[in-house]
Amino acid sequence: MSSSGLSSCSSSQLLTSPTEIVGPPVAPARKKRPKSFMLMSLSTNRPLYEEEWFHGVLPREEVVRLLNNDGDFLVRETIRNEESQIVLSVCWNGHKHFIVQTTVDGHFRFEGPPFPSIQELIMHQYQSELPVTVKSGAILRRAICRERWELSNDDVVLLEKIGRGNFGDVYKAKLKSTKQDVAVKTCRMTLPDEQKRKFLQEGRILKQYDHPNIVKLIGICVQKQPIMIVMELVPGGSLLNYLRKNSNSLTTRQQMGMCRDAAAGMRYLESKNCIHRDLAARNCLVDFENSVKISDFGMSREEEEYIVSDGMKQIPVKWTAPEALNFGKYTSLCDVWSYGILMWEIFSKGDTPYSGMSNSRARERIDAGYRMPTPENTAPEMYRLMLKCWCAEAEARPHFDEIYNVVDALIIRLDNSH
Repeated sequence: MSSSGLSSCSSSQLLTSPTEIVGPPVAPARKKRPKSFMLMSLSTNRPLYEEEWFHGVLPREEVVRLLNNDGDFLVRETIRNEESQIVLSVCWNGHKHFIVQTTVDGHFRFEGPPFPSIQELIMHQYQSELPVTVKSGAILRRAICRERWELSNDDVVLLEKIGRGNFGDVYKAKLKSTKQDVAVKTCRMTLPDEQKRKFLQEGRILKQYDHPNIVKLIGICVQKQPIMIVMELVPGGSLLNYLRKNSNSLTTRQQMGMCRDAAAGMRYLESKNCIHRDLAARNCLVDFENSVKISDFGMSREEEEYIVSDGMKQIPVKWTAPEALNFGKYTSLCDVWSYGILMWEIFSKGDTPYSGMSNSRARERIDAGYRMPTPENTAPEMYRLMLKCWCAEAEARPHFDEIYNVVDALIIRLDNSH
């Protein structure tokens, strides 16, 4: 069956060049698509959400990202005034979105004839090669299917709540298909589309990364509400809680290893031009044998440098570099400042930075040159590295590659001395 058919599409189609698309040739040599497309797609009588070209409640911004060539299309669901609407999105001289109309007898249509199911309506538009609306002129040429990382909501079984994020609760869960234990971030249904887009941004960023010190994305669920991000389950939980619970048993070698792991993960992100913006012990996870993974990419950006112009909402002041706080300017060297605070948290075994100071007081003191004193029993070389990370001039701070090499060399020296 042709890769342009409705019932047999895959994410690899996104790479198909326009010349490979089975679309309407230039008249008069017009060639009808075979009827087998319709028979094969509609003989299953499966629900809409099982169709590969149905993308659930994927936000419009994500949809637009998938539709690249004229005639690319998909079907999605949107919620307006607490009512569900099915939308056909098509790339045609830009992007066009058509709400599927429901007739009084429960059939579905655009401007043409009504059909008893949305699948038959879409298949009619695809088979007939007629415009969805006369005004738009949009013709359906190629169904864009769900990406490999778009999982079925029904495959995820939520087991127990293990935390709370900015957008909703976090659960331990299990995937039915693989029996794998996973962590699932949920997005509250009541949040506006803009917030849901920000929520999914974390998934979009994480899906590109593969590193032992970065939490691994398994997929997103957008077929229906609630939207979910599915990630590997890291058994030790948050690094901050781990430091506090194990403060009496942690060794200097373990603490240095945690710093090395975090540096390895951040070195990888820096190589990908990803600015984390919220590096802190609360946003790292502890795996087996005290291994640390960077998590919580909700505030991340994939640029070498960018300026914040929408105010300083939800900025973690005590972890944020002065140039970001004062001028809204973020680079990877801002993450280096935050890494210095993370090191301090690790060696203080989970103490709160600038304890007893308000955010505004801490900012005043830092701008005046204050730096936190060394935590008890910290190796002098590690404290010197913290101070380098806290240089007022961003360019004077070390990059993560250098940080990793310094910490790694200190660990090797410590191991050899025993």
